[in-house]
Amino acid sequence: MRGIGVGVGAPRAVSAESLMGGHFRWFDFVMAAFVTVLLLSNLIGAAKLSTLWGFTFGAGILFFPLGYVIGDVLTEVYGYARARRCVWAGFGGMTFMAVMSWVVVAMPPAEGWTGQAAYESVFGSTWRIVFASLLAFWAGEFANSFVLSKMKILTKGKHLWSRTIGSTVVGQGVDSVIFYPLAFLGVWTTDQVLTVMVTNWALKVGWEAVLTPVTYGVVGWLKRQEGVDVFDEGTNFTPFSAQV
Repeated sequence: MRGIGVGVGAPRAVSAESLMGGHFRWFDFVMAAFVTVLLLSNLIGAAKLSTLWGFTFGAGILFFPLGYVIGDVLTEVYGYARARRCVWAGFGGMTFMAVMSWVVVAMPPAEGWTGQAAYESVFGSTWRIVFASLLAFWAGEFANSFVLSKMKILTKGKHLWSRTIGSTVVGQGVDSVIFYPLAFLGVWTTDQVLTVMVTNWALKVGWEAVLTPVTYGVVGWLKRQEGVDVFDEGTNFTPFSAQV
């Protein structure tokens, strides 16, 4: 069992097991940022397609990868169990958003109100897309967190860039392989599905790589503030739990 130190200053290496029930200064804020980015990426980004430099993509790609960056920060600083708790919070938020979007769109519009068509266009995603999005997020985020956590142990906490990018390659890969075929196969041609799937995966991984200096800065600052550097030794990696 590694030693534990909580407080501002140089972080000490600790096992996740020794931090059960521990309190952190900034965890709640990072969790809130994670859920906020996740909801916005599905609410705003999913509603618009954009084209830049010949690439067509959903506008959510501008900030959806930030969810993976924050997920990396959560796992790196606070450990897999707390990151898992955030994934379940995000999953619950997405589910509630999807249900309430369906309820609001289905409500009969008032006489004389002309915004129903626009509302349906923005918030009226099919349940096929909603299901694909939820499943892809759940699987992709857990794959991302698991890979980063295991790589941290293997690298003995060194080479942060290798595990943030490596975990995103796997997590975004799982996300893309699940989402695009489930959501669009049969609606788009197979070639279109494969093209968009690979292009968006590459763009998201590239975005993660570009943000590596930011990730280093945030991770370093949080570790100093919290006074810990968590290693997931003895952690139960089941995704089917929200316990810390």
